[in-house]
Amino acid sequence: MTQADGAAAKPGKVRWLMVGIVLAIAAVAYLDRSNISIAASLLKHDLALTDVQLGFVFSAFVLGYAVTQPIAGRIADRYGAYRTIAIGIFLWSVLTAATAMIPSTFAGAFATLLAVRFLLGIGESVIFPASNRLVANWIPSKERGLANGLVFAGVGLGAGIAPPLITTIMLEHSWRWAFMASAAIGVVALVVWLLMVRDSPARHFLMRKPELDYIQAGMPATATSSGGEQIASWRTIIGNRQVVLLTVSYFCFGYVAYIFFSWFFVYLSTVRGLDLKSSGLYGMLPFIAMALASPFGGLISDKLAARHGRRIGRCAVAGIGMACAAIFVALATQVADARVASLVLAAGSGSLYLAQSAFWTLSADLGRSSAGSVAGVMNMGGQLGGAVVASLTPVIANGYGWSASFLFTAALAMVGAAAWIFIDPNSELTAEPSAGSLDVAAVRH
Repeated sequence: MTQADGAAAKPGKVRWLMVGIVLAIAAVAYLDRSNISIAASLLKHDLALTDVQLGFVFSAFVLGYAVTQPIAGRIADRYGAYRTIAIGIFLWSVLTAATAMIPSTFAGAFATLLAVRFLLGIGESVIFPASNRLVANWIPSKERGLANGLVFAGVGLGAGIAPPLITTIMLEHSWRWAFMASAAIGVVALVVWLLMVRDSPARHFLMRKPELDYIQAGMPATATSSGGEQIASWRTIIGNRQVVLLTVSYFCFGYVAYIFFSWFFVYLSTVRGLDLKSSGLYGMLPFIAMALASPFGGLISDKLAARHGRRIGRCAVAGIGMACAAIFVALATQVADARVASLVLAAGSGSLYLAQSAFWTLSADLGRSSAGSVAGVMNMGGQLGGAVVASLTPVIANGYGWSASFLFTAALAMVGAAAWIFIDPNSELTAEPSAGSLDVAAVRH
């Protein structure tokens, strides 16, 4: 089909329905991972935990999430996003409910909570590598910035909904009821996923030929169906310079992002002195900023890439976004008023998420048939950054004050920004079958 024919036939919007559903699943995932930081003060008292133990609990989730990222991506590449994410939603819903069932008087409550959160991290680990696989199957290259931006708007949406929702349920009932409500929302999400999503556009019951032709025409020139191109070896993926640079930068991204997901609510309520209701309100701001900035960054990235090339559209947008995040996070330490500091930190989180789409768009373009695996390796770096910040933040705060924790975070954001100077946005990772192996890969520039 020619471009003119495609325009005349007005290709449909089923691909954007898929993106919208993934956005909703991402929101549910972040509700289920953020609820513990919001319930932290009550949960800590109920289960007799210290701040350091609570930090380990936060890290347990992120560690389980991080170490299984490459495996989750490879599973999605081999078996498809549909089955992979469905299993993940089921697991994290069950484990969220299990968190609420830990008895207050149980001597092993801390160890049990560590184990449950670690397993919850494993269950949630599939969401973004698998969604990257889905985006690679469904979305033409020129639309991937916006698509990934919308997917990650779900992060801000879920984390933004969590403070008022969880605090309301806690005030009316208890933190345990809040976790059970989160689990119930996950079950609803699973039903929607099973009914509405398919791995391939050609297999979806709503797909029509004009849109299918449009999707296929917009794929990278060498891209084929998910089963037609070989998956790159781990050695090729891990040894690729672009993957290493993306992973290093995403480690810094994850460190900055997770100070909001793990410690921001605690910081507002215990350090800045806001009450539970005010903390719930102002605790929304960074996540609202994330939800708005993520698709906006993706849209700007697509437009700039189309006009000026990927160096400007992908690398410059990401680098500038992370550099601005560093500036805002550092400035917040100099603000005395808690509410104004919340606004400045929200500007920092929003700036950070201007870069989000570029990471995932380039990992899909670079990885192609190995998009899930490449995204898994990259996201492992991001989640390891999250695991480090969850445990390191209270250590730095206890030794040098909370301002030092945020200044160190700002420094890492600047390191992540600098990495984008060296990333080649036009690199491609290709797997080529050989006589001895079907898992041999080469890198094309």
